[in-house]
Amino acid sequence: MTTPISDMHEGHTLRGRYDTQPTVPLPTGERILRGAEAWKAVADAAQRRASVILVDTYPGTDEPALTTEIKSVLPDWQILDVEQAARPVAEIEELIAQNLTDDRVFGVMSHYTLPDFYDADKLDALAASVSTNTIVIGWGAALLRDRLKSNPVTVLVDMARWEIQLRQRAGAPNWRADNANEDNLRKYKRGFFVEWRVADRHKRTLFDTVDFVVDGNAIAPAEKHEHEAGMITGDAFRAALANAASRPFRVVPFFDPGVWGGQWMKNLIGLDPSKDNYAWCFDCVPEENSLLLEGDGGVIEIPSLDLVFSQPVELLGAKTFSRFGAEFPIRFDFLDTMDGGNLSLQVHPLTDYIQNTFGMHYTQDESYYMLDAGDDAVVYLGTKTGIDRDRMLRDLARAQDGEHPFPADEYVNAFPARKHDHFAIPAGTVHCSGANSMVLEISATPFIFTFKLWDWGRVGLDGIPRPVHLDHGARNIQWERDTDWVHENLLDQVETIRDDGDVVEERTGLHALEFIETRRHWFTEAADHDTDGTVNVLNLVEGDEARVVSPTDAFEPFVVHYAETFIVPASVGRYRIERTEHTRSERLATVKAYVRGSRTGDE
Repeated sequence: MTTPISDMHEGHTLRGRYDTQPTVPLPTGERILRGAEAWKAVADAAQRRASVILVDTYPGTDEPALTTEIKSVLPDWQILDVEQAARPVAEIEELIAQNLTDDRVFGVMSHYTLPDFYDADKLDALAASVSTNTIVIGWGAALLRDRLKSNPVTVLVDMARWEIQLRQRAGAPNWRADNANEDNLRKYKRGFFVEWRVADRHKRTLFDTVDFVVDGNAIAPAEKHEHEAGMITGDAFRAALANAASRPFRVVPFFDPGVWGGQWMKNLIGLDPSKDNYAWCFDCVPEENSLLLEGDGGVIEIPSLDLVFSQPVELLGAKTFSRFGAEFPIRFDFLDTMDGGNLSLQVHPLTDYIQNTFGMHYTQDESYYMLDAGDDAVVYLGTKTGIDRDRMLRDLARAQDGEHPFPADEYVNAFPARKHDHFAIPAGTVHCSGANSMVLEISATPFIFTFKLWDWGRVGLDGIPRPVHLDHGARNIQWERDTDWVHENLLDQVETIRDDGDVVEERTGLHALEFIETRRHWFTEAADHDTDGTVNVLNLVEGDEARVVSPTDAFEPFVVHYAETFIVPASVGRYRIERTEHTRSERLATVKAYVRGSRTGDE
């Protein structure tokens, strides 16, 4: 039986306080331009130079809608499509085939750069055809910058991956691909392993010099969007990101339904009640999430990855950056099975396997922190002592026909799960969350590398059986992680670090094989923290409201609410989390994650 939402944590004070649209401030005085005003500003800037504009678009941008908007404002300007210089579709398909593979979900990480997709001679010819009052549009327009004798104005039209996925589900194809009706998982695979890798490498070369940045998420036919896309100057873009890397902030959470989804987030956060369920919330997954930059004129949405790319040392810290590069290594997300179903029984690849098979340099070690749990909630974790592994694999294979359910309880441990329990799940461990749980998943970032072993006989929301990767899974299951091993290494690992009366600091994990360290702080008034030179990711797991303050007033107080995940950049240093004048909860708690061995004092 699940616990009623109204009985949770003084639930009547928490409902609806979770902010689904957190913002980051633009520098004082910076305006967000829209519509005609925006493109006239670009044209004015271009006319002070050479009257040439390069509009470089992230793949997934609605270029017909963008072109229509520009033409309506600048009818006398010539518009050229940079894709006329792209290699033929067949050549590109052949080039990336080895990265896409035949698998429905998994490919191999691409190391191509955008010039690999273009014909250099055609780019030269296109550049030679550019005259005054010319606009070049498309993914790769900025490739002409060094080919032009003039000094063009450069505009970046950027997009978040969640928006691209929504458009693909609605029928949008990948870049230069005739695949509008293709399986959405295959579209996502093409983006994840190829397009987004190439696009991110390309746009990073523009950040230091781009003149304007446009919210590509809002570019669409008028009937699909309520407002015109926002535009800011490149200087405002750079200043906003520098500011974000010096203060606590939140990314924009992304909620999505699933076949096992539950009702906890819908009820407590106040999401659309007409939806059947919500399964996931990417509460802090910078590869997927956005930042909302707020200033005069409203908000503009950009990918939160732009912050990681532009301010990696300030955000991550020198040690974490040296280890991972400009990549955010920690992920916080929600898995809601309250009044829902079990997650798929699964295992994640070992580091050596993910490197050699998929080209990723680290793997998806993870953990389940229980934000809430019903009386019957369990976590499946590790295989039972003494099982016959070959028989288990045969039963898993037999279950794939849909007629012979896999007897999970014969082979896999099911441990009771209670609110505030924390289960470590190093890669190679068979696991899944059961029904009637609200999981805060704290893990490493490579988030699509899940090998499903058994999906309880379900099909996806699209009516297609969800992919099972028993072949990959069998190569990664660590069979020695049986009942005794799990008890000794993954359960009840809480260790008190300090207890000074008001503040109790506990180490809740993770396992020694995992690179993430987690600490829980219980307090009534305030708890002091220090980033120690590495990025901190936190969630307010108990209490209705708190605020993050600087002891030196280095940033404005930052208010957080129950279940909200927030990031404290490495550059912040010392900070305090304290109750506010509006806090009603008697006791508060945060869970904090950081990269083990990355702090200034870790020598």
